Amino acid sequence: MKLSLFQTIFLSVFGMSALIGLFVFATYTSSGGAGGVGAVVIWGTLPQKDMQNTLAEATKVDAAFKNVSYIEKNPATLASDMAVSIATGSSPDLVLASQEELYGLTKFIQPIPNSSLPVNTFTNTFIKEGEVFTAPAGQGYYGMPFLVDPLVLFSNRAILSNSGIPRPPATWEGLIGLVPNIAALTPTRQVTRGLIGLGTYNNVRNARGILSALFLQQGIPMTAYSTSGTIGADLGSDSKKNGADGSSVLGFYTQFADPSKVSYTWNSSLPDSEQMFISGDLALYIGYASRAHFLKTANPNLDFTTSLLPQSGVSKVKRTYGLLYAFMISRGAKNASGAYQVAALFANTNEQSASATATGLAPANIGALENVSSSDPVAAVSYASALYSEGWLSPAAVGVDRVFSGMISDVISGRSELSGALSDAESSLTSLY
Repeated sequence: MKLSLFQTIFLSVFGMSALIGLFVFATYTSSGGAGGVGAVVIWGTLPQKDMQNTLAEATKVDAAFKNVSYIEKNPATLASDMAVSIATGSSPDLVLASQEELYGLTKFIQPIPNSSLPVNTFTNTFIKEGEVFTAPAGQGYYGMPFLVDPLVLFSNRAILSNSGIPRPPATWEGLIGLVPNIAALTPTRQVTRGLIGLGTYNNVRNARGILSALFLQQGIPMTAYSTSGTIGADLGSDSKKNGADGSSVLGFYTQFADPSKVSYTWNSSLPDSEQMFISGDLALYIGYASRAHFLKTANPNLDFTTSLLPQSGVSKVKRTYGLLYAFMISRGAKNASGAYQVAALFANTNEQSASATATGLAPANIGALENVSSSDPVAAVSYASALYSEGWLSPAAVGVDRVFSGMISDVISGRSELSGALSDAESSLTSLY
C-alpha cells in the first residue's frame, strides 16, 4: 500500500511503533494481526447509507477497512448512548460526530496527545475549523477531522432572473437591497413571496447555524474561557471585550421580520424556509452544502444555483459556519489502536476525497480540497467554503435552540431591547455549560 503524505509524516517522525502501538492506549490490543486494524466499530451521526458507501469504497483501496463497521446514531442522544455503552462494556471504538455534539461527548472521549499528533502536523493537514477539537490544558486533540458541511446560499434562478438580478448577492448589504425587488406583500403586509428566510427562528431552517455564522463573521468567538479554565458564552454583549458588538448581529437578523422595515420579507406564520424554497416561493435559502442533493430530489423542476454565503461588505476576512465531523476515540474502546489507525487512514487525501464524493460534504484535509471536480458546481462552492469554515464549542443543540429562539422572539415581539435580549441569551448559554 502506498503511503500518503499524512502517513509519511507520522511514520518518519515517530516511527511505526508510534502509529501502531499508540500513546496512552498501550493497555489495549488490536485483534487485526500484522497489516490489519482488526474489528473497529464506529458510532456516528452521518447517514448510515452514506457511510456504508464510504467504507465500501475505502475497502477497495485499502483492505484495512474490511472489518470496520458503522452504526448511525441520533445526535440528540449520542452522549447518553455513550454513557450507557461505556458503563455496560459495549462501547464503540470510534465516534464520528460534529463539533455541535463535542461538548457533551468530551467526558467519554480519550484525547489524542500531541506526542502522537503534533500541533504542526495537525494545523498543516486540516482546515482552521479543526482547532475546535483542541483539548484543554495541552492534552492534544479530541478528534481527527474528517469532513465538513459548510453553510452556503441556494438561489432560485427563475425568481432572480425574472426580477432582473443577474447573480446571487455576495454581501449582506447587497442582499438587503434586493428585498423591494423580490418580496411580494399583500396590502396587509402578508408575505406571498419572500426573498430569504431570516428574522424568526422556529420556521427558519438552520437558524442556529445562520446566527452562529453571523456572530463569527463579526469576530465574536461565541465561547470564552475564564482564568480558572471554565467555559462560558461570548455573544458580544460587551463590545469592549473583543471590539465586536453582538447587538448589531441581532438587529441585522431580526430586521427581516419587522413589518416596519424596508427589509421585511419574512414572518413566523410562513412555512419552514426550506419547504418554501422547494415550492418555489422563496428566492434565497441558506442551507448546508450537502442538502443540494435533497433539494434536487424534492423538486426536480426547481432551477437553483449554489454560491458562497454572503459576507459583510466591509470585512476583509471571510467566514461561514460549518458542521465539522471528526473521528474520536472512545474511552471504552476495545480496539483503541485499530481505532486510531482507522482515523488516521481517513485523514488521508485520497480517503477524504472519496468520502466527500460519497456523502456530499467537503474534505477537512487541506490537500484534498485541491481535488475538487470542475464539473461539480456544488462541490466547488462547498470546497471553497470549507477553507474558511468556523465553529464553536457549543452546549447541546436543543439547549442552544431554546436560548436562541427565546432571544429572537423577545426582540421581534418587543419584549426586550437588542442589548437586553443578547445579554440574557449569553447568560443562559453560559448556564448550559
